[in-house]
Amino acid sequence: MNLFQFLISILSPIEEIIKNWWWVPAPFILWRIFLFQWKWWRTDIFNSQNKRIVIEVRIPKEVLKPIRAMETVLSTLWQILYDPPDSWESWIEGKFNFSYSFEIASINGEPHFFIRIPESSIDSVEAAIYSQYPDAEISVVDDYTKHVPKDIPNKDWDLWGADYKLLKPSPYPIKTHVNFETEHEPLEEKRIDPLAALLEAMAKTGPGEQIWVQIVAQPITDLQVPWVTEGEKIRDEIARREPATPAHPRPMILEAADVLITGNVPGGPVENKERDIIPPEMKLTPGERDVLGGVEEKISKLGFKTSVRFIYLGNKESFFKPKLRLALSFFGAFTTQNMNAIVPEGQPKITKIRKSWFLPLNLLRERRLYLRKRAIFRSYKQRVRGYFPAEGGTFVLNTEEIATLFHFPGKSSALAPYIKRIEAKKGEAPAGLPM
Repeated sequence: MNLFQFLISILSPIEEIIKNWWWVPAPFILWRIFLFQWKWWRTDIFNSQNKRIVIEVRIPKEVLKPIRAMETVLSTLWQILYDPPDSWESWIEGKFNFSYSFEIASINGEPHFFIRIPESSIDSVEAAIYSQYPDAEISVVDDYTKHVPKDIPNKDWDLWGADYKLLKPSPYPIKTHVNFETEHEPLEEKRIDPLAALLEAMAKTGPGEQIWVQIVAQPITDLQVPWVTEGEKIRDEIARREPATPAHPRPMILEAADVLITGNVPGGPVENKERDIIPPEMKLTPGERDVLGGVEEKISKLGFKTSVRFIYLGNKESFFKPKLRLALSFFGAFTTQNMNAIVPEGQPKITKIRKSWFLPLNLLRERRLYLRKRAIFRSYKQRVRGYFPAEGGTFVLNTEEIATLFHFPGKSSALAPYIKRIEAKKGEAPAGLPM
């Protein structure tokens, strides 16, 4: 028997086994793929049955409320949409927690404040906003993303965009409005508004140019995303606390084995460990205390699973790429070296393709850049996370942090021109007016 015949004699039975029994391991191999596709299918059906609308909030000429008023609005909005599905609703009906999309868009140099919401919650959302901003004007408008070509980038339009991430884990806070000079100034013109930089950047754009900033926020608790538990672990590490050991009694068989093998009697004398006179909390540096306080403050407030992105787009006659730095600088205002920062996610969620040392790959560079721009443009219009339908690309911001990124500024603290404001207040008719 030669080598070829020997191999045939070995491979023939294997071929028969594969031919007759290939279906046995298939369900185990394809199970996770099937679950993913099933969940996506059911979710897509549920999503298509619930209409979304875009509302525009026109702010009054003078906004005397501090930024923390927006925190109260966001806490109310959290309660409106938080409705986690049970297992039947999730897997059979495809139900999921709805999200808000808070958006600031500069259209031809004119900043607008938009919120995309489920149509069924319009009355509750209006009530939440009017409770803190009674002079605001809310109206349902067409989706502004539909007023530009659907196939951007094309021969007439170009764009640059990026998804954002946190540099550190979610429990570390970014710089918020309470860290700026002060919002407690009695005179509005003395307040420092972190949104002013973005509005000034948007005012620098001209006809044919647009800057879009989007914050997609889904209400969550520690059950869906264990960010509070993670924050407590970080807090204990900073405070140098020893983790509490659960008081579970050991099985009798193990205790008997200890006696026979080591001779140690259960409950016997325990070696006294040296204990410091100074508690660990007193050894913290001022910087560590700040971080500890920041983490505890963040996890004490309601959280949203969040994705943040921005796009600069325009027709090619007006598109000037260096202007994207105007929006990028806005997110830099919320950075602290010892806490956290919002930064562009980089590869693969930024519209930039780095050249490869594998030279043949560079031949596809233009095509890859085009596909990446199309992907971020589509994600913005659909208001989905960057890795949709897969998980990822999100982090947790609390109500204070989102209020810092999205709120309604006063005219004196944010002097950017062209913001559509309400020049006259609306009021009820006098009681004695004849009808």
